[in-house]
Amino acid sequence: MTPKTFKIKSFGCQMNVYDGERMGELLAAEGMAAATDSEDADLVVLNTCHIREKAAEKAYSDIGRLRREDGSKPLIALAGCVAQAEGTEAKRRSPMIDLVVGPQAYHRLPEMIAEAARGGRPVDTDMPALSKFDLLPARRRATPSAYLTVQEGCDKFCTYCVVPYTRGAEVSRPWEDIIAEAHALVGGGAREIVLLGQNVNAWTDGARGLAELIRELATIDGLERIRYTTSHPADMTDALIAAHGEVEKLMPYLHLPVQSGSDRILKAMNRSHTTDTYLRLLEQMRGTRPDIALSGDFIVGFPGETEADFEATLQIVDAVRYAAAYSFKYSARPGTPAAVMEDQIPRDVMEDRLRRLHERINIHQLAFNAGKVGVDTQILIERAGRRDGQMIGKSPWLQSVHVDTDARPGEILDVTLVSAGPQSMAGAVRERIAA
Repeated sequence: MTPKTFKIKSFGCQMNVYDGERMGELLAAEGMAAATDSEDADLVVLNTCHIREKAAEKAYSDIGRLRREDGSKPLIALAGCVAQAEGTEAKRRSPMIDLVVGPQAYHRLPEMIAEAARGGRPVDTDMPALSKFDLLPARRRATPSAYLTVQEGCDKFCTYCVVPYTRGAEVSRPWEDIIAEAHALVGGGAREIVLLGQNVNAWTDGARGLAELIRELATIDGLERIRYTTSHPADMTDALIAAHGEVEKLMPYLHLPVQSGSDRILKAMNRSHTTDTYLRLLEQMRGTRPDIALSGDFIVGFPGETEADFEATLQIVDAVRYAAAYSFKYSARPGTPAAVMEDQIPRDVMEDRLRRLHERINIHQLAFNAGKVGVDTQILIERAGRRDGQMIGKSPWLQSVHVDTDARPGEILDVTLVSAGPQSMAGAVRERIAA
């Protein structure tokens, strides 16, 4: 039976969130209705992440929980990077899966669902160069802060990473397509657009780079804020850094992963930067935009990491004073060079290092937030808070700010930041700016 309702569950990065939204729009255009939860859905799409083992295993655990008390189950689609990496093997691991679709083929979902409903078990993990975007429905509705994928894939081949194998080579969407989608998102209610890519600052269209794209997007009436993620140090151009000082709508926030503070480990990871070149990039950025909030990624326990290597990571955290950072234990991914390296680090050592890194990051994150107490700024309201009458918005520095107000999502408020915690801030409303 052809499903009439669907539920999409996305794991992992913002690009998976974007892909999940687009799959939802595609299924809605086919006449299907979004279900509140998996219990009510005829079709469940698990949009998976393969970056870390835990994320991949969570997807398979969720599949098992989809069987209902009466023995029935929804039609199950495995999508995303686990689907791409495992292909037909995924159905062997879990016979409950009805179809497998990779991240470059989800525009084919309707026909694959129809085939599965007839008893077939289709698999599509082909990787065409972004043809899916030409076949997706037009954007109609958007959240106040909306994702927009501009680039996919990666050519960097870090030794720990599966992205080049699950998302393919770096490919940029055409200028005209991005501008058109941005206009549609703003027309649908977006006031902020977050440009996405595995290496978003590698986006190009002829002689134009991400800096030129941001400048063009900034001319769109109704678009108040622009962000981008995730960047690679190798692709941080002078033009992009300059845009942070010249484009008012470009928010003062940069996520630039370093992964380790040890040059020896960076070389083993096949990262193209050193700690010195990375720190000089950030110094240049701070010279252009002194109030920039800096964010990074770290992997602890990479094969061969010594205590001295880890101490170098703590030193770079202290040197940069990150406003936010994401840190993870190294996870060996099948097929990557690092998975077969010698000197794999024991789990208890990784856990201890991760705990110490979190403690150090939290010190600087709280200090950054505390430094904004008393600052007058604006927040974009995104959702309701936990208390009646409380709403949560994002500051220019990507802090979650709690305010007491009857403002609705999409409104921009003038606020004073009045108190700080490690993960969020409180604000007092000064003025409302209607959506």
